[in-house]
Amino acid sequence: MLGLQRPMTDDRFQRLTARRRVVVCAGAGGVGKTTVAAALSLSAAQRGRRVLCLTIDPARRLADSLGISLAPGVEAEVAPERLAAVGAAASGSLSVAMLDPKQTFDDLVTRHASSAAVAEKILHNQFYRHVSTSLAGTQSYMAMEKVLAVLKSGRYDLIVLDTPPTSEALDFLDAPERLVEALDSPAMRWLVQAMQPSGSFSMRLLARGVAALLRTMGRLTGRGFLEDMAAFVGELNELFGGFKERASEVSRAFRQPDFGYLLVAAPSASALAEARFFAERLRRSGLRADALVLNRVHHVAAPASPAALTALLAERGLSLAVDQLLKAQADEQDRALGEAPEVEKARRLFPPESLWLVPVMAGDVRGLSDLAKVGRALTSA
Repeated sequence: MLGLQRPMTDDRFQRLTARRRVVVCAGAGGVGKTTVAAALSLSAAQRGRRVLCLTIDPARRLADSLGISLAPGVEAEVAPERLAAVGAAASGSLSVAMLDPKQTFDDLVTRHASSAAVAEKILHNQFYRHVSTSLAGTQSYMAMEKVLAVLKSGRYDLIVLDTPPTSEALDFLDAPERLVEALDSPAMRWLVQAMQPSGSFSMRLLARGVAALLRTMGRLTGRGFLEDMAAFVGELNELFGGFKERASEVSRAFRQPDFGYLLVAAPSASALAEARFFAERLRRSGLRADALVLNRVHHVAAPASPAALTALLAERGLSLAVDQLLKAQADEQDRALGEAPEVEKARRLFPPESLWLVPVMAGDVRGLSDLAKVGRALTSA
């Protein structure tokens, strides 16, 4: 079986959230990961916890599920009366935030710059604006920064992180190292050395072939862009020591015991393969998954007879065609039988206490009441 954290008791949800201050939900696209993250957050709020559900995913599925308006970088709180309607404790709260990578990066620069003037100079540098929005790994790293900043604020008892629905969902674990390497690369240091004392970009310090290349780049991007690039790296030298130390702190934090990892998959061969990949990815990082949530599982049940269905419809005063119900019932059974081998495969990979099965719901999950149903399925052993 794949390596996992210590077995949990029947009250698995309570023990998970009691041990963790941050729970990271990771999974491929289309498996209901965002729904699981939202349901997990709601269940914690129902138990009296102050919860933040933070999404890296730029899609707005989370806001739609909770019925709120969500803007990047803004924490939106679900109205207390709406939580009370689904049985949340009075002490519980649920807030949702969508990551704003640039705002998080700006805050980081402001905190670590030696002065307000240096911070302003970096923030208004056009190359910095490119780095803070487009450099590979920036979004993942800033998600980690945001989680750590919120955690240190003490405003929430639990943070649930909803990661992007891609095969790179766990790349943020290496994001601090990758971002530091990018900003401290030989090419970046070379640009600093190419600066004249006057601050202008010097071609005389460069080899003839490289100078020709940069002149071509200058025509394409504008001379100002290259000078801004070198100036930014020069200013980053002052900032870099604190930034590098901070990146190491962030990397260590995501490996602490109060950070938990839930893998989410569907009962299909491809989704389970992704789950195994994620579990192995965690293992290589010295981490373990707390559980695998197998979502939207069809249940194998004895089919009802036409007579039983007719009686049930009459009892409830419904006028539906029995043959259509029988067809739908047969379709559900076919799906359940098709999923059964994959469910069994998941049982061989994950011990019973770490395999959480969530049944398929009737219709799409919309609103707090539907999320509460998913939450009850998660909390039930």
